[in-house]
Amino acid sequence: MVLTAETRRTSAPSRSIPRRAPSAPPPLAPGALAGLGHAPALLRDPLGFLGSLSRHGGVVRIRLGPRTVCVVTDAALVHTLLVALAHDCPRGAVQDTLKTAFGDGLLMSEGQAHRDRRRIIQPAFGPERTGEYLAVMHQVAQERAGSWRSGQILDVAKEMNHLALEIVTRTLFDARLSEDATLAFHRALPDMVKGQIVQSLYPHPAFARLPLPVNRRFDAAVRVLNQVVDQAVDGRARSGGSPAGGCPFGGSAGTGRPSGAPDRTLPALLRAATDPATGRPLTEADVRSEAITMFGAGTETVSTTLTWLIDELLRHPRVEARVLAELDEHLPAGTVPTPEALARLTYTRSVTQEVVRLHAPNAFLMRTARVPVELGQYRIPAGTELLYSLTAVHRDPLLHPEPLRFHPDRWHEGGAAATAGRQAFLPFGAGKHKCIGEAFAWAELTVATAAILRRWRPTAQPGSRAREVVWTTVQAQDLRVRLTPRTGGAPHHPTDRHTAPAPADTTRATVTGLPRAGLPATRATARPRPAPPTHPAARPPAPGGPRRPGELRASTARHADWVLGHGLLTPADLPRYQAYALPQLIDHAYPRAHGAELDLLIDVLGWFTILDDRFDGPPGRHPDRARSLVDPLLGVLTGAGPALAPAPAAAPEGGRLLHAWRELWLRQNEGMSPAWHARGAAEWRACLDTFLTESAHRSRGTAPGLPGTMRLRRHASCLYPFMNILERVHGADAPARLHAEPELHRLRAHTADAATLINDLYSLEREERQPTVAFNTVLTLQRVRGCTRRQAVLSVRARVARLREESEALRRHLLRRHPSGHWYLDGTRELVDGVYAWTSTSHRYLSDGRRG
Repeated sequence: MVLTAETRRTSAPSRSIPRRAPSAPPPLAPGALAGLGHAPALLRDPLGFLGSLSRHGGVVRIRLGPRTVCVVTDAALVHTLLVALAHDCPRGAVQDTLKTAFGDGLLMSEGQAHRDRRRIIQPAFGPERTGEYLAVMHQVAQERAGSWRSGQILDVAKEMNHLALEIVTRTLFDARLSEDATLAFHRALPDMVKGQIVQSLYPHPAFARLPLPVNRRFDAAVRVLNQVVDQAVDGRARSGGSPAGGCPFGGSAGTGRPSGAPDRTLPALLRAATDPATGRPLTEADVRSEAITMFGAGTETVSTTLTWLIDELLRHPRVEARVLAELDEHLPAGTVPTPEALARLTYTRSVTQEVVRLHAPNAFLMRTARVPVELGQYRIPAGTELLYSLTAVHRDPLLHPEPLRFHPDRWHEGGAAATAGRQAFLPFGAGKHKCIGEAFAWAELTVATAAILRRWRPTAQPGSRAREVVWTTVQAQDLRVRLTPRTGGAPHHPTDRHTAPAPADTTRATVTGLPRAGLPATRATARPRPAPPTHPAARPPAPGGPRRPGELRASTARHADWVLGHGLLTPADLPRYQAYALPQLIDHAYPRAHGAELDLLIDVLGWFTILDDRFDGPPGRHPDRARSLVDPLLGVLTGAGPALAPAPAAAPEGGRLLHAWRELWLRQNEGMSPAWHARGAAEWRACLDTFLTESAHRSRGTAPGLPGTMRLRRHASCLYPFMNILERVHGADAPARLHAEPELHRLRAHTADAATLINDLYSLEREERQPTVAFNTVLTLQRVRGCTRRQAVLSVRARVARLREESEALRRHLLRRHPSGHWYLDGTRELVDGVYAWTSTSHRYLSDGRRG
């Protein structure tokens, strides 16, 4: 269950809570539906629904199916729940899910165990460590901001995720995660959060053990997160050198911590501690439990807040100007921040507080009454689940007038927010479970903001605004900005473009991850999409911004029509095929594809995947069958064969694949130049020929060496044709002089190799179980070099890292010579990133039991 809602919901009007007799039961919210309760309203608009409950009482009962939950809406009662009733109302079902996955750490523990663990960890967040942390935060933020380039279109949420994770890794663990590990962490985190919500709502814990898709994704995410944490905790990223065994792809780099320096990291602190309950040292499970807590709590909320902060400054340039002026006065450029300097940044602190108030990261949290309690004038029976929303509390118009207005001055001395008290502003909780890293987070927000604003002036892309997506946290998605180097002092803006609150977004919220209404999953046939227009002038303009909400979902539904209409799949095949989530790969790899281009990309990828799966059967082992399937497809590239005509439903499987391929080839070539046509035909021919080569090897029981495997895999992955389609998406060929550059040929080879090796890492377990020869680079390394599996995996990972590093150098060189081709150069990077983001999470591999 994923709750989503659009930005800027209207808040509840001022209300008067009715007076009731002491210890009265909370009122039941109106609008419950038979059998469903209030679940539809909560799913449709979670923040709007939770905010509306305050008009009915300080505590209000709602029904979620068969369960009754009490929602605490009054800020003072939320504070009471967290402080006075903390012992009697421990953490609820949402946190229990994580306890099962990660152990009884600080985030999940209660009572004496929580107090003991907090005392152990507290020195890591003491004032004496602040100066050290500020220096590292400053260095990391400067490095990240310095890696961007002028004119770059920045996915703000993604970049802030990377920045926040790197700050946590290097401050608390003195480690550096590989780029692959960083991407894996951020791809796994949403599946963990979604699973956490769903499993907390199960009627019985045994449901979490059922092989449901959401449970499998949750378990896979937990494995990935644990592996990432292991890399930081074990210090493997600091070890340097090459893996043993003589494998040729190399090793990893270290952090550069001086040899012999005292280890002041969080893992070292934990390993030196003694468990007061047992008198024995903490176990490695304890160390990892606390580490995963710091990774989870220290990245998502901070990165989300930074994204919202940039979004608000884009709309309020006068606020931005005041922040820059204050930074110039109290934290000059190049100065390493100190606690004293941060204390002088009073207006910047007001801005960050206002961002946190308006966009409180925690949408809702839960507690459970283990004994009967009284909450204000309400009687709460034992066993009752209590839910509270910090977002709703912070948008309460009684506590914060004009709650949807971004107004940092409300935090100045004498302002309503400044005088409302600690009970009205609880971003880090309260009481014994208050976030241990509060000071760390405020410092991180300020240091990161200073590093970004000093170097860059972001400009929002047309139609791009941060969009609220509500899970247990209120995430910011879809904000993309173009970067311009900032020169001179702070900009002067005589007027603020947006001083009034933004209007409420009336776009309907959606429940993501579910099939589109009307998806033809039960139809034997579907109407194929009409052929595209043939006149070049009819092509839509090149895409220039992010996709509209729902555009990918609509294209996904059209793709289901397409595969069914061509007879490539039956309705019974469709659910398993859809679990691959192929449109998500296109979503990540082609962020600017729209309309017909988006449809084309998804259809081509789907067709190729279906063809590839056919070679797991007889064509993959019998060259004659392989040739009978591939030769007609190759003929299409040269114009051989009959014209496009409807394929009969009873046509052989090869005929249906051929008919679909003819249509796709026509759509790919529509409006493109003869040079593009020739290049595309050559790349597709090289790709399809690999099926024949692989089938011949399997029939003979032979396998190529490492160079042969790399050449074969480079073309078998279909990456070259998809690089060609970058030009189809853009609407024009890349410059001819760019295509003539030898460096571009190297960049394209690096792009294909990096994406292929990433795929080989994640498909490894699936391919190990094949009864015939598997063309996987990891397996080839083990066979020809005598590597262990672990050594081969590490070598391939190191090779991917080097390919990506060399690719960046090639892009910089080519960009200087061919600035007009920046979109093509950027597209090769996005293609590799998209392959990684999808491959690391797709059920094409995870459903077969792959471990992280």
